[in-house]
Parts: sequence; structure tokens; C-alpha cells
Amino acid sequence: MSLTVADLSGGVMTEFQEKLRQQHEDSMHRELQALLATANKAEAEISRKDFDGFKKLFHRFLQVKGPAVDWAKISRPPEDSIRPYERIRTEGLPDNISASLNKLAVVKLNGGLGTSMGCKGPKSLISVRSENTFLDLTVQQIEHLNKTFNADVPLVLMNSFNTDEDTKKILQKYKHHRVKIHTFNQSRYPRINKDSLLPIAKDMATGGEVGEAWYPPGHGDIYASFANCGLLDKLLAEGKEYVFVSNIDNLGATVDLFILHHLMSQPAERRCEFIMEVTDKTRADVKVSAGFFFISPPLGSAAQSSSSSSSQGGTLIQYEDHLRLLEIAQVPKAHVDEFKSVTKFKIFNTNNLWISLPAIKRLQEENAMDLEIIVNPKTLDGGLNVIQLETAVGAAIKSFNNAMGVNVPRSRFLPVKTSSDLLLVMSNLYSMDAGSLTMSKRREFPSTPHVKLGGSFTKVQEFLSRFENIPDMLELDHLTVSGDVTFGKNVSLKGTVIIIANHGDRIDIPAGAMLENKIVSGNLRILDH
Repeated sequence: MSLTVADLSGGVMTEFQEKLRQQHEDSMHRELQALLATANKAEAEISRKDFDGFKKLFHRFLQVKGPAVDWAKISRPPEDSIRPYERIRTEGLPDNISASLNKLAVVKLNGGLGTSMGCKGPKSLISVRSENTFLDLTVQQIEHLNKTFNADVPLVLMNSFNTDEDTKKILQKYKHHRVKIHTFNQSRYPRINKDSLLPIAKDMATGGEVGEAWYPPGHGDIYASFANCGLLDKLLAEGKEYVFVSNIDNLGATVDLFILHHLMSQPAERRCEFIMEVTDKTRADVKVSAGFFFISPPLGSAAQSSSSSSSQGGTLIQYEDHLRLLEIAQVPKAHVDEFKSVTKFKIFNTNNLWISLPAIKRLQEENAMDLEIIVNPKTLDGGLNVIQLETAVGAAIKSFNNAMGVNVPRSRFLPVKTSSDLLLVMSNLYSMDAGSLTMSKRREFPSTPHVKLGGSFTKVQEFLSRFENIPDMLELDHLTVSGDVTFGKNVSLKGTVIIIANHGDRIDIPAGAMLENKIVSGNLRILDH
């Protein structure tokens, strides 16, 4: 029987395609075995587990072509599947908060480097407030919980091969803090040559230039890595029932006692296994950065489209009777504007997640964790085109029982991705208490100002050199700075302020200046005499 075009578009493979797929898979397996042969015994054992996960991902990548979803099947989530945070708060707190806390572990995703902000080493070691790093603030928050409620909440760091060594050196300084710290490494997967679909690595080394041959495969890898390293079983044996997972650079992601109590107070037969914190979109959140596309096995085929950051931008939908995460990368091109509209899809995923440990154990044992594949194309320094296969932690929501969203205040989403974000969290807009940042009571509006700093501020060191101290921003709504601009001491910014130094010009904002609803352009030099 000859296959029709309709058969092919439905995802059916021809005999030729099936043979080609099998050849690719066989070649990949041979290459991975050859790589393992270059490793020492201890490294080979870890890498074998990593490669088992990679083979499954690669197999699915070859099986299905066709990102996106069947748009007609998408519906709004049922009313009770996304609860307003205020409703969770009205349930109050238990008499014994420490008993609930003792069943919790905090997991921070710590695999990223600070390169996008011009820093070497793990991003978590960048100073963000009063000489405190992301990691310092995290430790302070959990230690405060443990001391206040006489509890034992451990901190678990999911490192990558990029961050593990530097992070472990720093951990010595927390030895006398009241918080147990565990680390584990997410998997190390080989980057694939886009044309040959084979690893570009020649051996298992990761240092120097050969480091480009490997990558950490996205935070969806947490489930397998957590189980493989033995930490999942260890925490279960210690009586832990839930993990609170978040990005270490989200300074709003603190342990919320009301959400924790909601989880703990459900009857066993209706126990919620997964909570995703979502928050309302604003127009400023609508952003598109091309690069990722998804392969979504259960959903059939559709057009590829551009994607927003995998840690923010997805929304919750109802799809085939399951609550699931929809990322812009899965949206057919014809519906991208509809997806981005604030009217139809009002919320996005903060990547603050509360997940049942026994459920992770069950799903891992049953091999039932269903995560869409993110295909992330890269061009290496030498011009070689590669792809890396990744997954996102929130995509697993559809695999868990009684999963739900909680619509939380925007204050629980305070990521520091750029120097513009850094300016906000360093300013007097926020006050700090026991490692937690809260919006200053002296600010009349709870929303954060919109800040856009130009290329001269991208790297943290250069950013810091341009401010004698951080301006007063309590009454700021919008700030745009472009070009060679510096700020003297005790500057105050209010309303909308736009400062643009054209190429070759420089603007020095003088000490004590107060700019309210001003546009500053041209050339303003202040010289010592």
C-alpha cells in the first residue's frame, strides 16, 4: 500500500524514514559507547545514567517531527484548577507550623552561569544586595525559617557541571548556619551536530574549548537526576513529603507557609501532587525571543514558532482533560498573537513549584513522566551549528494527580536576569529582612518601575562603576538609559525619566540631582578642577 500525503502529515513514518531513524539511533548509541570508553570508572558510572536519559530523549526526538498543539483542543482551565492566592490565605495556618515545615525541602535550580551579566562562575554567586549573593540570601531565608519555627528544612542545590565545583567551594562558609545543604548534579548531555545528528564530543573531558561539547539539559532533568543521585530516597526516608522548587535568581521565591499548609491539609485521597505558582501578565511581559522550538509527542504536528524564555512565558491550559503548561514555542504561528494577548491568556508560570516527593518516586519508577522536548539550536564560536535537547520542569504538571495552579501576587516573581533587574533590587524600592526582599511601604504603588538600561550597563562591574550610589527610585515609573551615562551620589528619579547620550557624547548626572518626568540628551560632563 502506498502512503498518501495525508498519512505522512498525520505523523506516519515511511519505511525509508523508519530505517533512517534506526540508523541515526544505532550510530548515536555507538558514539556514546565510544565516549564512555574514555571515562574513568567513577565518571563512567555517572555518565552511563546520564546517557540512558539522553538516549530516551534522542529516541523521542527522532520519532516525532511536529511541534505545537491542536489549537481547537485548548480550553481555559476549570474554575477550581487555578486558585486565587487570597483564597489559600483564608485557610489560615496550622497550630503546628514546624510539623509542616519538617516535611518540606527547598530545591534551588543552580545550574546557570553569570556570563549574560558579564560574570565568571555560577550566577548564584553574584552580589545582589548589601554584598549578599543569591546563595547568601537563600541560606538566610531558610535559616530564619528553621530558627523561628524550630524546624529542619534542608536546602538542596541542583548544580550543573558548569557550577558544581565553584558552588561546593563556597558552601564551606555556611557550615555554622542552621540549615543542612545538599547538592546534586543535573545530567551532562552531549551537544549534537545539526547535520550528522552525532555528538561533537571526542571524549568525556569538559574543560577549556571541549566544554562546548556538553550542556546541562534544562531544569526538566531534575526528576531523573534527583532520583539517580539517591537524594530523593534519602529525603523520603527522612520524612520529607514535598519540595519547593524555584530558580535561584528569583528573589521572590520564598517558602510560603499558606501554600504549604494548603498542601498538607488535603485528605490523602485528594492530596495535591503539584502546585504551579502563576501570576497575572502585564503588557511588559509580552516578549518573544526566537530560538527554541518544542517537539510535543502526544499532540500531533503543526507549525514551528518562536519562544519566550523557558522559565517564564508559559501559561496553564486544559488539554485533553489535563491541566498542562503551554509555552509560546508550542503555539502554531497563526495563533501567536492570540497567545500573547493579555485578554485570553492572563497568567504565566513563575517556575515556583510545589511537588510531591512520593509522586516523583512513583512516576520515575513507572517511567511515566511526560515532558515535551525543547530543541534549542546554537552556533558555537567556530561557526558549527549544533542542537541541544532540553526539557522544562513545569511541563510535568500533566503527569501528577490533582495538580493545580495558584495565582500569586507579582511579588513572588522577582527574577534578576539583567542589570536593569539588578538596579531595581539594589534600590530603596525594596527593604530586606532575613534574606527576603519586600516592596518598601513608602512606595505608593505596588508595581515595580519599568527599567531599560543600555549596553553600557550590561556587565555587572561596568554597571556598578556608573553609579556612585543607587538613586532614590521610590517614585519612579519608567527609566530608560542609553549610551555613556554616569550617576553621582544621592540622585533622585521620579515619574518617567529618559537619559540618552548619543555616540561620542557623555552625560554625568550630578550629585544630588532630582529628575522628575525629564528627558536628558546631548552632552553633560562634570570635571574635577
